[in-house]
Amino acid sequence: MTMVAAVVLLLNDHLLKQAHPGFVTGKLSDVAGLVVAPPLAALLLARRADLAVMLATGALFTLVKTTETGAQAASHLWTLAAGPSRVLADPTDLVALPALALAWWVRRRTLTPAPRPRPAAGRGPVATERWGPGAGRWRAVAGVALAVVAVTASGVYYPPPPVLAVRVEGQRVVVVAGYLAPDGPVQGLVSTDGGRTWSEETVAAPDGTGPVGAPSAACVPYQARRCYRVVPGRVAVEQSDDGGTTWHASWELSQGRIDVLARTHPTTDMTAARSRGLAVQPRPGGHVVVVASDAAGLTVRDVSGDWRHVGWPEFAAPWSADPVEGEREVAYVFALAVLLGALGSGMRRLHPPYMAFALLACGGLYYTTLRGFADHHLGEVRPVALALGAAATLLGVVVCLSLAAAGRARGRALLVGLAGAPLAFAAVYAPFHGWARGTPDSYGIAVAMAACLAVTVPAAVVALVRRQAAAPGPEDYLAGSSTSRPT
Repeated sequence: MTMVAAVVLLLNDHLLKQAHPGFVTGKLSDVAGLVVAPPLAALLLARRADLAVMLATGALFTLVKTTETGAQAASHLWTLAAGPSRVLADPTDLVALPALALAWWVRRRTLTPAPRPRPAAGRGPVATERWGPGAGRWRAVAGVALAVVAVTASGVYYPPPPVLAVRVEGQRVVVVAGYLAPDGPVQGLVSTDGGRTWSEETVAAPDGTGPVGAPSAACVPYQARRCYRVVPGRVAVEQSDDGGTTWHASWELSQGRIDVLARTHPTTDMTAARSRGLAVQPRPGGHVVVVASDAAGLTVRDVSGDWRHVGWPEFAAPWSADPVEGEREVAYVFALAVLLGALGSGMRRLHPPYMAFALLACGGLYYTTLRGFADHHLGEVRPVALALGAAATLLGVVVCLSLAAAGRARGRALLVGLAGAPLAFAAVYAPFHGWARGTPDSYGIAVAMAACLAVTVPAAVVALVRRQAAAPGPEDYLAGSSTSRPT
């Protein structure tokens, strides 16, 4: 049932919502998500924690859907896991909460031990393995790969509007963001607090006879010796402290940030981005400078003198693609490889077929993310490729679990793999996520950091599995416990 809900979530979020947007497809995602989330969260926890997981899921869902703070926090967390996302507060989504009852029923069924075979009359005991809660845990593990694909596939991408001009209107800073229409209002952004926050409004088109009538230089009111000007052909600003006699660099968008913008807006030519104009506004304690930089968005200098590249305000986030989407997909494949590798390291036999199906599972997951979507930025789905990739992933995971049981893998190897997989994901993805946020600024440094961590985490996981295997004590096999070693 968990895997069925994951399939529904995948198809609804990335196919049905685009074809038939509305109430039904909107609530269907909430229902499917509430069915998928608790079993996957409880996978790493003991049985006694099931009720706590269920209650926590319901409480967090209610918080997200009824408060702006919860929605913003969920947006940030979901962006970290699945790329640029925006979660909206909508109390009507609470109608999906009864789906938690279905999730509870599914979880209890997976924890119910299967009946043991009874020996036939007149015969000796039947040699069987004890299939208890561990078997249900295997089925939950098998659904992880499909659920990951369902919740992390890319959504629809829209290119951002160019930021064309900026002007000061009293206490307001008005930015023209969009394509100009002759003799009419245009899309704009307005700030009344010196560029700290922005709101979307319809504003008057800029005056002037130039491209958009944006001034390329301006001096601070009542402080004529301090002036600023944009640098032609670059996303940069120069500053003068002698009324324009001499100039020196004040701010420039680094090449690393331009590379991030090029990935964030792949249909926009970032090589042509340049600062078009700027405006200076006096504020208590100093002055602010707001720079309009075409496809590079907004940049603000605050009263303390610090420059901050805003890009586009929070409400424009859905117009962004994920600049490290490919790296995140590789991180998910790497995490699955570490999970299956840890389990395989605890096996006593059947290593060659296990390795083959582990490669099938990892290759299927990568094929799903790479080929299952015709265009990640437009959200176009390739149903055949998506089905083939998901089927290969699921088949590989299920067969690996079966071979691990037959190969007498220790249960502790599975626990080590479940703990190591998130660490493996973070090891690969965190440096690139930091690069997208500005630290480090160089993509090459992010690659070097990810490579070092990607070697360290699997080595630590394998060492821990082998140490557990060599530790004295009763055997703990996936197919059941035993006090004697297999022969």
